[in-house]
Amino acid sequence: MDLLEQSLLDAPIIEKGDYEYFVHPISDGVPMLKPELLREIVIRIIRKAELENVDKIVTPAAMGIHISTALSLMTDIPLVVIRKRKYGLEGEVPLFQETGYSESEMFINDVEPGDRVLVIDDVLSTGGTMKAILDALTNDIGADVVDVVAVIKKAGETELEDTDYTVRTLINVTVEDGEVVIVDAHGDG
Repeated sequence: MDLLEQSLLDAPIIEKGDYEYFVHPISDGVPMLKPELLREIVIRIIRKAELENVDKIVTPAAMGIHISTALSLMTDIPLVVIRKRKYGLEGEVPLFQETGYSESEMFINDVEPGDRVLVIDDVLSTGGTMKAILDALTNDIGADVVDVVAVIKKAGETELEDTDYTVRTLINVTVEDGEVVIVDAHGDG
């Protein structure tokens, strides 16, 4: 069993209303993220993702930043962070994100028409954030989304089901009776 699998099986579960939520260093920043787990995840992304001719790694703040930073350092591909705060810089593109538990506006800077991008995120759950990001990158900016990778997918349908977007994942899980259950240890794609 690899470190990612074991870390998910060991993840504490908290209840948010009727929702059972696992707490994990990749998705929440707690418990502590060990370098060997981050290294394993980045190596798995490098093996799984289409990286050839990618101009930029794009990730939403905040929990995609540590994964994407490590990936950028290992691949020498520049990193763009989609922020939850408006800076008003030239070319800034707003997008509205809605997830199963929140909604907010995010802002993309430094992605130009024709840029070939790799989108990285920590968790794919409802797909609301990812769909908003991919729509903004492709439709509003005109970037070429080369590949999309989420480290963890929570099992179930997402808002991406009836779209042309494909998200590769490293591991697919669900939470049942207060425990994380590995649905697919190798993820999608």
